[in-house]
Amino acid sequence: MNELKLLLAQARAFEKDAHALLATHEASGSRVVVLEESYDKLTKLTLKQDELFRQALRCVEHKLFRAAHVLAWAGFMDLLEEKLASDGLVKLRAAKTAWKAGSVEELRESVVEYQLIEAAKDLGLCTKTEMKALHGMLNKRNECAHPNDFYPDMNITLGYISELLTRVATLQTKML
Repeated sequence: MNELKLLLAQARAFEKDAHALLATHEASGSRVVVLEESYDKLTKLTLKQDELFRQALRCVEHKLFRAAHVLAWAGFMDLLEEKLASDGLVKLRAAKTAWKAGSVEELRESVVEYQLIEAAKDLGLCTKTEMKALHGMLNKRNECAHPNDFYPDMNITLGYISELLTRVATLQTKML
């Protein structure tokens, strides 16, 4: 039994080392594993956000790069919307008096993502520079979600997801 445990430990160590080595190659599927390891270090995600990011990673594994952008963005926006509503929408209603949303679900249905990002800046959840970067990421997501000639590759997609995960970690530290 101890020999089996030792063999399994050696196999896991080999797999980890192989992925680390293969991840240095541009088109290697092992790059996804490296990204997933960094994702596993994130905390405080809801089950929905966790599943959206995991689905995005699975899309990368299957070379569905446009879908990966859309799913990763959905995971990020879910976090942002939950953060905006974390005080029961009190501060958001005070800042945006014309918005009539009474719940996070109504907010999602009645306010476009571009405006939600602007509201995040107004409420101190991001800086002006971060807001502009998020607007750019939203544009990239829109390119992937709608028919056009944009076809991201693995590098673009992994970079996009990696940046979103970095922004998730930053946003998790912010309070309304």
